[in-house]
Parts: sequence; structure tokens; C-alpha cells
Amino acid sequence: MSMIEKETSPLCTSKSSPQSGGVRGGLHIHSLESFGTVDGPGIRFVVFLQGCPLRCLFCHNPDTWQIFRDGELPPQSGGSGRGTWTPQELLDEVLRYKSFIKSGGVTCTGGEPLVQARELTEFFRLCKAKGLHTCLDTSGAVWNDDVLRVLEHTDLVMLDIKAYDDDALRYDNDNAAGRTDDLYKRLTGQSRANNQRLLDYLEEHHIPTWIRHVVVPAIPARDGRPAEVLTDDDSRLHALAAHVAHYSCVEKVEILPYHTMGTAKYESLGIPYPLDGVPPLSAARAEAVRALFRQHVGCPVE
Repeated sequence: MSMIEKETSPLCTSKSSPQSGGVRGGLHIHSLESFGTVDGPGIRFVVFLQGCPLRCLFCHNPDTWQIFRDGELPPQSGGSGRGTWTPQELLDEVLRYKSFIKSGGVTCTGGEPLVQARELTEFFRLCKAKGLHTCLDTSGAVWNDDVLRVLEHTDLVMLDIKAYDDDALRYDNDNAAGRTDDLYKRLTGQSRANNQRLLDYLEEHHIPTWIRHVVVPAIPARDGRPAEVLTDDDSRLHALAAHVAHYSCVEKVEILPYHTMGTAKYESLGIPYPLDGVPPLSAARAEAVRALFRQHVGCPVE
């Protein structure tokens, strides 16, 4: 049996719903960052939204999983700006920093920002009306009509592909023996279907896209169970790179090394850390993965 056991929660609907399209009453904010430099091009105002349907084993922000109304947010969850903001209130806050972010713009991340797609649409619409560049940092876990409306006001999508498991085994048959091809679901609790739907939509509508991929080392052998390979797997990495190479909308690939900086949050929330004992990915290995991707894609890989 795998060391990883997850429940699924597909969020794909034909129309918006409170569960999968947003929460009425304003945007539920985890925290705000007024000088972000790693969440899109230039200097950016970054909005961290509450709520996420995934439970990624390597998540470093478990305090963003749930949506809390004002007065409900636990003291150990969230930071500056936490609470509920109307789209106009949030825009007014952003405009205080307009001179600083003129080379960049606004990025909404999370959590999973598309959980609040309905209110996010209005916020991005207001941002565009003020000439601000809008960026959506998403796992693509939610797919419905509200998501399509958000994309109408989005300049850049940073799409996080948590794992690639559709064709990875066929890419390298020599290493396929004894492996099951459900890594995405085991890592996140959902299938990759909505993530793929979003990527195909971005290609069809020529929306600029950056692909992000976290490279996670294997879970060490323990308690009589063998080591379990996660995303640090050359066969899967080659397969993902070859897959991404087919998409002309992809302008950049970012390889993100797994780290353990979020473990303190798990401790404060009383949640067992699922990847206890997994070491951070080394800088040398991260660079080797970037070189691997450059064998396939023509865009920058960082």
C-alpha cells in the first residue's frame, strides 16, 4: 500500500456554485504583500486568498485551506490584511502602492484563488480598469463558468502542475515496471483533469502562461515500507517537459525546489506533517532538472 492515502473532491461544474465558484460577501483574504518579487513579472501586490480544495502533501500554507469569515480566523492563521474585503476596498488598498508596482501589477494566489472566482472576477475587472497587470497563480483545481469569467480579465496565468502522470510511464518503459500512474491524485487528493482543462483553455485562447512545478524528493523507506518516489523522477520530468513543449501559450517554466519552511505552520495548527523526513531538494539537483526541461522546451526555464 502507498504511504499516501487521499480523498478526492472534484470541483468541475457546468455553472457557478458556492462550493466551486466562490463565496459571497467579499473576498476572504489570508494576507497581503505589497512588494512581491517572486509571484509574476516585476514588483507586485500579492493577494493570498483563503480556501483550497487540494491537500498537497508538500503544501507550505496549510493555514490557507479553510475559508473563515471575519472574527472566525484563528490567531495562528493569516497575516497582514487578513479578513473580508470587497473588491473595491481591495483595489483601493492596491492603489496606495501603484507607484511601486507600476513595473509589475497584482497577483492573486492562495490557497486556491479560483475557489473565490466570482468575487475575484470583479476585483480583476477593477484592476484592469485602472491599467494594472493581473496575474492568477492557480493549481487549476476548479473549473466552471466563474473561472472562465476570471480569465477574461487575466493577463498572465501561473499554472502549477503538481505532478504529471498521464504519459509518464510510456515515456520511459524501462522504468515503468511495478509503478502505478496516479501520482497527481496521491499528492493532492484530486485527479489532474481540471488542471489539464485549464491548460488547454489557455492554449485555445492564447492567454500567456507560466508553468510552475515543485520537485519533491522521495519519501525515505521507513516502518518496513520501501522508499516512495514523488516528483523527483527523471522519467516523469521528461514526460512533463515534453508535454509542456506542445503549448505555445507557455512563456516560461519555473522549477521550484521542495523545502520544509512550512513545517512550523503544521505544528501550530496541530496537523501532522505528511512529508516528515523528506529532505529539501538541493540547489544542484534543481539546476539539473532545469537543464532537463531545456532539452524539451524553447521558453526560458528558471
